[in-house]
Amino acid sequence: MSDQEPGFSTLSIHAGARPDPTTGARITPIYQTTAFVFDDVDHAASLFGLQAFGNIYTRITNPTTAVLEERVAALEGGPAALAVASGHAAQAIAFHTLMQSGEEFIASTKLYGGSINQFNHAFKNFNWQVKWADTDDPQSFQAALSEKTKAIFVESIANPGGVVTDLAAISAIAKRANVPLIVDNTLATPYLTRPFEHGADIIIHSATKYLGGHGNSMGGVIVDGGSFNWSGDKRYPMLSAPRPEYNGMVLAETFGNFAFAIACRVLGLRDLGPAISPFNSFLILTGIETLSLRMQRHCDNALAVAQHLEKHDRVGWVSYAGLPGNRYHALAQQYCPKGAGGVFTFGVKGGYEAGISLVRNLKLFSHLANIGDTRSLVIHPASTTHRQLTDAQKTAAGAGPDVVRLSIGIEDVADLIADLDEALAA
Repeated sequence: MSDQEPGFSTLSIHAGARPDPTTGARITPIYQTTAFVFDDVDHAASLFGLQAFGNIYTRITNPTTAVLEERVAALEGGPAALAVASGHAAQAIAFHTLMQSGEEFIASTKLYGGSINQFNHAFKNFNWQVKWADTDDPQSFQAALSEKTKAIFVESIANPGGVVTDLAAISAIAKRANVPLIVDNTLATPYLTRPFEHGADIIIHSATKYLGGHGNSMGGVIVDGGSFNWSGDKRYPMLSAPRPEYNGMVLAETFGNFAFAIACRVLGLRDLGPAISPFNSFLILTGIETLSLRMQRHCDNALAVAQHLEKHDRVGWVSYAGLPGNRYHALAQQYCPKGAGGVFTFGVKGGYEAGISLVRNLKLFSHLANIGDTRSLVIHPASTTHRQLTDAQKTAAGAGPDVVRLSIGIEDVADLIADLDEALAA
């Protein structure tokens, strides 16, 4: 490769990957093994003591997964990443590295329903407390800050409502408070926006969605931006205090700008154990190779479908930031100039029952709880993904009774429109 900085599509195919040194295989092999043989006792000791990089046990590191980690880090523009079993696992590991019992973080109300549940309920078992703020009002994050705040969490494009977050505005608040900004970049992917360029410190992905892109594998990724100074900050002892597990090593001092990724691996993944399967890493790597092609088609198709539904007499409203009249259109132009993503919501006239009826009558769209597939997907969030929330929480999250969420695939867009027209007529 030349000295020229590789483009996005080139990185999607080549970053982290090299021909297998033993066999010459060009595609990254699936290293489907539990453990790895050490060169000698000194080599083993250096690996366990974090004096050398290498493979010990697939729960902690694996050569197939290492390529996935390097590739996603390269696409996002961060120095290091950690791949785990799912997007939820990525969030749990990231917060485990940041939080102590009784501490708080601030999260946007406009989030995936599963994240809202995780933050509201599961995290309370660790005595991690969430305070909610509204991305439409960045100052609400400022108002929610306290001495116990350890992080701010938002989605770049929110699921399900397609809300585009003003990352720079919220980053400025996080930086004044000296807390890391965590951005879930699942819906946008680095093809549409790279949050580190707008002030994020940590990026989270559900690789199950657009990165893998084919609905066949579960995975999550944490990307370290290398921008937060953990050294000497007593609020983050996992990084800034001597670690008894490693003979008093201070991870922030030893590993510098990728200390957070290391801490997530050797203090979180090592002990909590949500490791990604090497086979899933392989499938997600294969999906990433076509990420730029797929994301552009997703965006183009989504815009065409949204434009059609906006004029439909049985549709009350359409929330897609790619539409010029949408309240988030200017932010989409600023943060996602290539397109506003492949997921959006709309309201069916007739409310809750009409939304369920539409889903029942669609034929080409698959009714399931996922997004980011090559296939077009549909769900009625109020009766499924956001069912556990109160009515007020559903509305705040963009999942009111009339809301239908579409994840637009890469099929011929005329076929998608025809399927929607027939279902709406029914």
